[in-house]
Formats: sequence, structure tokens, C-alpha cells
Amino acid sequence: MAKSRISKKTSHPSRGSKPLARESRHKRHVLWVSLFKIGFVTFLLWAAVAGVYYLWALNLDLRRIHEMSERSVVYDYQGKYYSRLAGENREVVPFDKVSNHFVNALISREDTRFYSHHGVDPIGVARAVVRNLMLGGFREGASTLTQQLARNSFPLGGKNLHRKIIEAALAFRIETELTKEEILEAYVNRIYFGSGTYGVEAASQIYFGKPASKLNLQESATLAGLIRSPNRFSPLNNPEGSIRERNTVLGRMLELGFITQSEHDESAASPLVAMPRTKTSPEDNWAMDAILRELELVLDDGQMDGGGLKIYTTIDGPLQRAAEESVAARLVQAEALPGYPHKPAADFNESVLDAEKSAPYLQAAAIALENQSGGVRAIVGGRDFSKSKFQRALFGKRQAGSVIKSFVFASAFEAGLSPNESVSDDRIQSGEIPRKFGSYDPGNSDGEYRGLQPAGVGLIDSRNTMTVRIGMRAGLDRIANMIQRAGIAEDPPRFPALCLGAFETSLKDITSAYTAFATGGVKLQPYIIDRVLDSSGNVLYKSTRGRIPVINPAAAQMTASLLEQVVTQGTATRASTLGLRGYGAGKTGTTNNYLDAWFVGFDKNLTCGVWVGFDKPRPIMKGGYGGALALPIWVDIIEASKRGS
Repeated sequence: MAKSRISKKTSHPSRGSKPLARESRHKRHVLWVSLFKIGFVTFLLWAAVAGVYYLWALNLDLRRIHEMSERSVVYDYQGKYYSRLAGENREVVPFDKVSNHFVNALISREDTRFYSHHGVDPIGVARAVVRNLMLGGFREGASTLTQQLARNSFPLGGKNLHRKIIEAALAFRIETELTKEEILEAYVNRIYFGSGTYGVEAASQIYFGKPASKLNLQESATLAGLIRSPNRFSPLNNPEGSIRERNTVLGRMLELGFITQSEHDESAASPLVAMPRTKTSPEDNWAMDAILRELELVLDDGQMDGGGLKIYTTIDGPLQRAAEESVAARLVQAEALPGYPHKPAADFNESVLDAEKSAPYLQAAAIALENQSGGVRAIVGGRDFSKSKFQRALFGKRQAGSVIKSFVFASAFEAGLSPNESVSDDRIQSGEIPRKFGSYDPGNSDGEYRGLQPAGVGLIDSRNTMTVRIGMRAGLDRIANMIQRAGIAEDPPRFPALCLGAFETSLKDITSAYTAFATGGVKLQPYIIDRVLDSSGNVLYKSTRGRIPVINPAAAQMTASLLEQVVTQGTATRASTLGLRGYGAGKTGTTNNYLDAWFVGFDKNLTCGVWVGFDKPRPIMKGGYGGALALPIWVDIIEASKRGS
């Protein structure tokens, strides 16, 4: 029997693994090809998507990037910011008017590769993707400055992937068509900095009281630190948080080589020095009301629509506030006087009146004009602008009363009367007044008649009978003509009651007429807007500062001397006890039955007029003379002006 042989194959690893290796390589090849195909298809899809978005971006008008709603700024008489017109609180400035410190701080904080990318930063995108995967959700967007500019310039939708793609496509186009400097200029003017402020220029003014070109290193870092959360890190709302963000920006600037170690250390150790909180919303008061009214007169239609105007006015902000406060406080005091017969304004607290509706409670108005130019330093049209916006200082027409006597005496002095010449203070006798005027027999307010007195006493003590006699001697036509030249009334009545102010005028008109006594005979035309410039610095309007000769200089000087005595020894002697210090001159005025109380006068710097009364004339109260009700407000305003000078 033959034995079977069993053969055993010996395994040779090196030769036996070749088929497996070839199979592994084949699988890897297939995988890479598949991945390449998937990647290529994905790339094509994304390219197609990007192309579609880019084509959409091409339809947008990039000029919109530079079209920003810019405020029209209102400046006071010293050229300092006072208020603005409605709209975004922004002042557009060219790139070369922005501090280099701020530009470097901005790039350090928001986009360190700004000068090397083309709208989208791939490194930043990769970093954001990793962080979003780790944190879950869409937490970080990796927006460049250009992308931020895109979404702040165009309505691109909410925070989602669709918006990010649109934003990236638009940013790419912006980088293609604009220079880096143009992008930065648009960005720094458009971005929000908190406190109702847009753009670096407005932010620099609000937070540090200086133009953006003057920002130092630590101020620049502070503003750059605001951008991500303007209200949260505001130096006004959160000084500690603001310093922390500032120092973070300074650290990044050091890392990037924008500043040295010593500059970093010095700025990081410096205290935060920000301006006191200022009102960034437009003022809503009597002064702004008057400014807007005059703007409508001096500018052509449409010139205000685009914004960006620089409106230089004559207003003194602190004096305006003092005048408003005085009117409100002094009227409350008047309502508390013994014998005051009317309901006080406090009983009408819920009443808000439109411009056409009369207030049922006591009102007042005041206006202060600068004696060199006629510029309106303060104007108050009523006791509370929020309750009643009727501009009583400009449009309230009331009986002039005794304040007209100054012009009666000035006319008589021009006609040759001497202040020391004797004039009777007795009752008017039959035959003294020509028959054509009928019977006219005014009495003196105190019921007394003093006989012969120096003519000047008639003005100092406001004697009615003396004033009528002096007026008849001067001539009614002469007086009426002077009143017309002074702009007090267009056609004053030419009968004896003219001498006692039996005609209507406005507070603005009578006060501006009184500047003739402060200047030596020349009436200054009141104005509140000095000049208006457009956004390019072109002059749209400039005041002419009108001056009208009204009174002979000698007659004006004689009258002014008597008006000074009115304050020191006449019907306004309370002025010193009310707080008047130094020179003051003026005339009290009270109309029949105490319907109106006036005081119009001047010191070395201002001519100021005050009226007190009801919108619908009725007796204020017994003894409601101008020296009792209007004079206190006048003294407050004159003294407040000295504190600001």
C-alpha cells in the first residue's frame, strides 16, 4: 500500500501580502478620488452659490456706503456745540481728520489682517468655525471691518448663514471697488458708538470734548473698545468696563507692534478722563423753536433736508437755561402773593396746549439781546415749553403801556426839551388837549398830582399827566414816526393816548427798540442765526446784523440817563434788593387794570425785555405793576449773564 504524501505550503509573508497591499492602495485611491469628486462638486456648488450672491451684490449701489444721515449741528454764540436738528447724531469727517491712534486701535480690535485680506479673512473664518463647533450653534461670525461696513450700509437680514454669505460677497465687491482708506473712512463715520452717537467725530466730541483728529492713544483705545457693545462699555455708563476694554485694545496694539511697551504701560495706567454726561438728543426749548423758525426764513426749500449743516447761532446756553428757570420760578412766586385771585398753573398740570390755544394761567415771556450786535442770547416764550409752545416773545401782541414813555421823552428831547425844565404833574386841564382829540384826562397810577416837576421826573417816576403834556409838546407825529423807525408798531395811532402806549406791540419789537438807548441812538436788528454752512463748508447764509438810526445821540443819552435813575430811585428801585449789582437802566410798564406787566432795560452787555400777563387779557392782580412782576425776572437774567461772562 502506497503511502500518501501530504505536502505543506510554507507561508512567505513578503510575497503573500502583495495582493492585500494592492487592494488597500486601490481602496485608498478610490476614497481619495471620491473625496476629490465630492470636494470638487462641493467647490463647484459653493462657487456657483458664491457667483449667484456676487451677481446679486453687483446690483447694489455702493454709493450708499457713503450716504449717511448726518446731523445738522447747532452751535452757540461761542462756537460751542449747543444742540442738533432731528436725525442721527453724526458728523462726517474725511479720513485724514481721524487720529492715527484711533485707526490703529480699530484695526487691532476688530480686524488685525485688514490690510492683507480681500473682504473676508480665511484665517478668521477657520477660527470661527472651530469655535462654533466646540461651543455649538452659530456663536462667532469672524466679520472683517469690510463685512461690518457691508451689513451696516445695506439691509442684509438677520444673523444666519444666508446673511453671512451675502455679507461676504458684498464685502468682496467693496474691496474690489474701494481702496482700504475709503473703506476705513466710511466705517469710522458710520459705526455706532453708544449714547445716541454715530461716527468717530461725534463720539470724540461727546466723550472727550475734542475733534477726532486730536484723540490721543488712550482715548482712541477707549473708543475702539466701545464698538462691540457701545452702551455696555460706555465710559459714561460703565467706567470700569470701559477701562478694561481699553486696556485689552492697548494689549493687542502692543502685540501687533503699533505701540511700544512704554506707550502701552503709560496709557494702560492712565485714569479714564471722559466729559461729563451731555444731552445728545436735540434740545426742545424756546431757543430751538426760534432757531428753527429763523432757519425756515433764511434757507431755501430743501437746503435743510440733506443734513450736515453747521448752524452758528447767537444763543448763550447757560443764560437760556437761567432765563427759563427764572420765568418758571418767579411766576410761581407771583401766584403765591397775597391777594392773587386766579388758579395757579399747578392746578392745570395735566393740560398740554397746542400752539393756538390760550393758557388759562399766568404766563410770561423774556428776550435778551447782545448790545454790540443784536444777537439773541436767550428767548423764553412761556413758562413751560412742554405744556404750551406758543412763542409769546415773538408773536404775543399786547398793549405797550408805560414802556413807550421812553420814546415819548426821547422825541421831546430831540424837539428841544431839557430834562430839568419844569412840567406840571397836575390833572390835564380843559384846553390843553386840542378839541379834535376830544376829552382826554388820564390820571396818575398813585392818584397823586405833584404840581411842577423837572421834566425828567415824569419818566423816572412814570407820571402819566407829565408824559402826555411832554408828548403833546413834542408832537404826536414826531413820536409816531420814531415808533415806526424803531419797529415798535407799523401804524401807531396819532392821538394823545399814544403817549401812554395805547397800541399793541410784541416783546421782541419793544426790546429791540430799546437797544437804541443802550447804543446811543442806533436800533439793532435782532437775529438768532449768525451763519449757516453746508457739509462742504460753503456759506449758505450770513447775517447782515442790521443797524437802524432811530434817535438823535444826544437825546438817546439823556433818555438813557433817566432810565438809569428809574432803577436807582424810580419805579424799579426794587432791582437792588432783587440782586442787581452794578449798572442797570430800564422802564417799568403797566397797562390799564393791571392787564400787562412789563420791564424793558439794559446793562453794559444786554438789552432785556420781560412781559407778564394772561394770554387772554384779564387783570393779573391789584398792584400787579411791572416793577413787582416783570422786574424780578429781568434782574435774574441780567445777573445770570454776568456769571457767564
